[in-house]
Amino acid sequence: MEWGWGEALKNNQMKDIKDINQKYIDLYTKNKDILHSNSSEFVNQIREKAFGAFQTLGIPTKSNEEYKYTDLSNTFSKDYTNYLNKKCENLNIESIFKCDVINLDADVFYLSKGWYQNTEKIKTYNNGVIIGSLKAVSEKYPDIFNKHYSKYADCTKDGLVALNTSLAQDGLFIYVPKNVKAEKPIQLINLLLDNNDEFSNVRNLFIIEDNAKVDIIFCNDSLTENTFLTNSVTEIFVGENAHLNYHKVQNDHNKSSNISSTFIHQSANSNVESVTISLIGGLIRNNLTVVLDGKGANNNTYGISLADKKQHMDNYSFIHHKEAHCDSAQLFKNILDDSATGAFNGKVLVDRNAQKTNALQSNKNILLANNAKMNTKPQLIIYADDVKCSHGATVGQLDESAMFYMRARGIGKKEAKMLLMYAFAFEIIGKIKVEELRNNIEDLVIRRLNGELGLCKNCSQRVIN
Repeated sequence: MEWGWGEALKNNQMKDIKDINQKYIDLYTKNKDILHSNSSEFVNQIREKAFGAFQTLGIPTKSNEEYKYTDLSNTFSKDYTNYLNKKCENLNIESIFKCDVINLDADVFYLSKGWYQNTEKIKTYNNGVIIGSLKAVSEKYPDIFNKHYSKYADCTKDGLVALNTSLAQDGLFIYVPKNVKAEKPIQLINLLLDNNDEFSNVRNLFIIEDNAKVDIIFCNDSLTENTFLTNSVTEIFVGENAHLNYHKVQNDHNKSSNISSTFIHQSANSNVESVTISLIGGLIRNNLTVVLDGKGANNNTYGISLADKKQHMDNYSFIHHKEAHCDSAQLFKNILDDSATGAFNGKVLVDRNAQKTNALQSNKNILLANNAKMNTKPQLIIYADDVKCSHGATVGQLDESAMFYMRARGIGKKEAKMLLMYAFAFEIIGKIKVEELRNNIEDLVIRRLNGELGLCKNCSQRVIN
């Protein structure tokens, strides 16, 4: 009898996911003409292939080993408004929202509803840097765009990447030519604001050519209390001897779901440092794929997630060492309270010819409540024999001896707890290269650990009718 109930439940789950997949297949089919009319022939060819892949793959379920700890069925089963027509690209973002990180001098660009929002569609600089709407750049600079678009995000392996490639029409494009250092950090702000529940697909493409250098800041903020689902894909190419500092800040709310897939392709002697700060979100899933495709490439990846209530935060990483003499380091941390859940699934693959590899992987977690839960699965797959690789994970509570030490010296329980949590988080915060942003994140994290939600202190927002 128990076996029969189990089979019935399994069959119902399979039926549910088929219905969900069909909903998004119908969304594409019914809006195919709109999607194709807003894109180049090159993009539409890729779009069609991606749609075929999605029909095969569908929305990932927990039976997929790489989504074992994250159930997406409820998130994707909801009914959303989908802004697939560019006529909806009519917001004056700067009159609604302003991010004012103290002393941060950055070039700021906005996205909303899956569309680029700045008045100037393409901004070109005297040093050859190009930044603007992905859609506009695909039309004006097809040689640069076509060389890289959809070359690093493989839509045949992940149904969410396939769905994004099928539906996304716009996002941010950044091009930094050879031997150029971007004069200012580039800040991308993706805003969630609507009077309807909204599903948006955002596609970004960043090209950092040989010997170039740039700092990029990617922020997500929710401005209205509607239910939001964001499925974003960011492709990043980093040329030989190029340097990229990439920072991502996620500051949504409990009714938002943010699925972010980032693909970084590194050439010889390139250097990438990325820091992800996940402050608030009902469901956050960060997918990171890094390919070290040239000798001497170096990648350092850091992340901190702060979750309470019933929030769920999942970080998945895949670091592929394809060439010799490459280094990678990963450190992901989580602080979980109440009934929050977290997950880390990290994989390092070292190819047979990737000798002299150094690869470090670590996941550290603090549970502040009995109902908080963390799943962690660091993995190494090594085919080379001359390597230095390590991986590990810890899950525990705040250090009782450290708490006792501080309490014995007159520090209150609440203050002692805060100091320990902040010290735990600062190992990640301290990796942020842009000083002004780092100072702001420190303030955000302190407020978050105190249970304060919402916009950061230096952001201003007007009421949206």
